[in-house]
Amino acid sequence: MEKNLAPNNKAWRWTSSNLSLPEVHGSIAVHTKGSFWKKMSAFVGPGLMVAVGYMDPGNWATDIAGGAKFGYTLLSVILISNLFAMLLQHLSLKLGIATGRDLAQACRDSYSKPISFVLWILAEIAIAACDLAEVIGAAIALNLLFNIPLTYGILITAIDVIFILFLQNKGFRIIEVIVGGLILIILLCFGYEILASQPDIVAVSKGLIPSSQIVTNPEMLYIAIGILGATVMPHNLYLHSSIIQTRKIENTHAAKKSAIKYATIDSTVSLFIAFFINAAILIMAAATFHFTGNNEVADITDAYMLLDPILGVKLAGLFFAVALLAAGQNSTLTGTLAGQIVMEGFLNIQLKPWLRRLITRLVAIVPALIVAIIYGEKGTSDLLVLSQVILSLQLSFAVVPLVMFTSDKLKMGESANPAYVKYTAWVVTIIIIALNSYLLFDTVF
Repeated sequence: MEKNLAPNNKAWRWTSSNLSLPEVHGSIAVHTKGSFWKKMSAFVGPGLMVAVGYMDPGNWATDIAGGAKFGYTLLSVILISNLFAMLLQHLSLKLGIATGRDLAQACRDSYSKPISFVLWILAEIAIAACDLAEVIGAAIALNLLFNIPLTYGILITAIDVIFILFLQNKGFRIIEVIVGGLILIILLCFGYEILASQPDIVAVSKGLIPSSQIVTNPEMLYIAIGILGATVMPHNLYLHSSIIQTRKIENTHAAKKSAIKYATIDSTVSLFIAFFINAAILIMAAATFHFTGNNEVADITDAYMLLDPILGVKLAGLFFAVALLAAGQNSTLTGTLAGQIVMEGFLNIQLKPWLRRLITRLVAIVPALIVAIIYGEKGTSDLLVLSQVILSLQLSFAVVPLVMFTSDKLKMGESANPAYVKYTAWVVTIIIIALNSYLLFDTVF
């Protein structure tokens, strides 16, 4: 039975067998009557899963380096990056709700086969790069907590393939609850770090206001662009446009409008939590390292080793490592789902779930394992940096189609971006592309 999910665009029609994440599509009931909180409760979850990508191990190095070297000055960059992310994730969930397509499917339907193939390859490279950072981050955390060699730590992260497969069969809500629980652990750990480091609240508040130094100081500008590049993740745009469709939303404009409203609240609040965690990492680094003369701390392992001696407490390093492990495990979970969404959406193939996830995990684990065996900890740190550069390169190939699709009335119908959202989105897109291009050029040449 055909289902026209975008009534104003006859080209965007499909059969019910071609749904995004078909095994969980429309599996969570939505409340159409009752109080605000009752309606809101059905949409809590996807935002938290997306927020995971904004606090993954790839962000930690840039936040630590920025805090240790420049104090609280770059807090404003984290804030601006999160505001950009809130807009882009709003567009992503809106695409999924209004058209019934995830971003990968929308690209496949709108572009020629050669262009779609290139976009698929780029998306797979970006997800592999992101997954690489998550695998390495989790492995480093296991090494810090249990002294497990990086090689074994990388192999242990492969276990989540079986774990996710088991969970998804039990219902998508279970995955969302586990992700939320791990985010709570990270929040509690960094709440302790902030209390232990005793930052200057007035100075922290001033750091939220953009400073001209960020542009005039080349070294500060470089780290600022790194923070932006590590914050806005391309795989999150594919992920959000798909997982929002786990909600059973009626095919009417009123129902879609209501769903977009509640899903946007979920996304925005979740990204505020991600902002707090990123800001907490930078604040902790500034209070602990910058103002004690340890300005060159930029490595996750170094930060872990120095926390307890400098702060004079016993649990700061432990909680830091626990938060890193939770962030790494959370990110591998959502990264694996993003890999499934991209492969199915661009190629329109239906592989067995365990096979899709195994392929996604191996693409990340194999290079990380090879580098860990040959080069050890230093090599994996360099690989972490390289993964962020690859993500920066691919970002525009996800953002540009997203803004184009959501601004197209033919595709989106009455849910198309109003003029002020469309122009704001294009300005944000141009800024992201320009800054990431600068970072890529400077890193390579």
